[in-house]
Amino acid sequence: MQKKKLPIGIENYKEFQDKSYYYVDKTLRLRDLLDLGGKVSLFTRPRRVGKTLTLSMIRTYFEQEITEKGEMVDNRRYFQGMKILETGPEYTDQMGRYPVIFLTLKSAKQPDYQMAYSMLIRQIALEYDRHKYVLLGESLSDLEKQHYRKILAMAEDASLYVDSMYFLSRCLAKYHHRNTIVLIDEYDVPLENAFFAGFYDQMANFIRSLFESVLKTNDYLESAVITGCLRISKESIFTGLNNLEINSILTASYSEYFGFAQPEVEEMLSFYSLENRKERIREWYDGYLFGNTEVYNPWSMPWRFCRMDMKKLFAMQSVFAIRVVW
Repeated sequence: MQKKKLPIGIENYKEFQDKSYYYVDKTLRLRDLLDLGGKVSLFTRPRRVGKTLTLSMIRTYFEQEITEKGEMVDNRRYFQGMKILETGPEYTDQMGRYPVIFLTLKSAKQPDYQMAYSMLIRQIALEYDRHKYVLLGESLSDLEKQHYRKILAMAEDASLYVDSMYFLSRCLAKYHHRNTIVLIDEYDVPLENAFFAGFYDQMANFIRSLFESVLKTNDYLESAVITGCLRISKESIFTGLNNLEINSILTASYSEYFGFAQPEVEEMLSFYSLENRKERIREWYDGYLFGNTEVYNPWSMPWRFCRMDMKKLFAMQSVFAIRVVW
């Protein structure tokens, strides 16, 4: 059996597949998202259990991706052989049908509000740049194109950004003639950082405006998925959002889609001929309970196998350093 390569620190689903890394197939999560049909879903999980890769996989599956020149990108090959393709046309017909906004907030860890705010609008501008094909053709009016270009150029007018995600969803819906899926990664990072750095109120006001404009009463929103480690409750940024479905570590739904479940660990050990390590791995790293599912954290395991024989050390490091695609 050919030993597949193991990734370390890869968070992009396409890169994961292009380089043929060992893959734990979590694509049935896409089916469950469609079945549950929530408008806005918040997932709170510990660090290092695959939240970013989750969103990357969701984006790759649902996005009607278009290059800056207006050319369509076919992403079907990234799901060949995956479980989601066995679910039937009710689910597979949703592949490549929607515009997708993917915004990550994990870089907003600066010591003052202005620097953190600047990093956030930079991330927004990058997503505008990814979708600048909407400026082609006549889908947008001249005024809309002018507004779009200001955000793309990171103009200093702060009023441009408070509803910038809503405006982008509207532009995408007008271009694609289909509502937009919104994915927000690590939503709590700028808020946690701001709390400890002493500018929480300023950051919370901006994040609240940014989120409410796109997630609440937005006629151009198809659905949204938000991830983070914490549930922010103080002066909640989700105030008034009555379409929010919360999935915490206590929720049974989706519990098997984060981290390694026991059968998946056993399958990996078998693949690398390391079955005799199962009990030691369980003793050391079987550390979470999500819903009713016992879960191993992939990133807690990498470099602690120094007592094992050296011939198998590298393989063990590789197996449990894997950043699994969900």
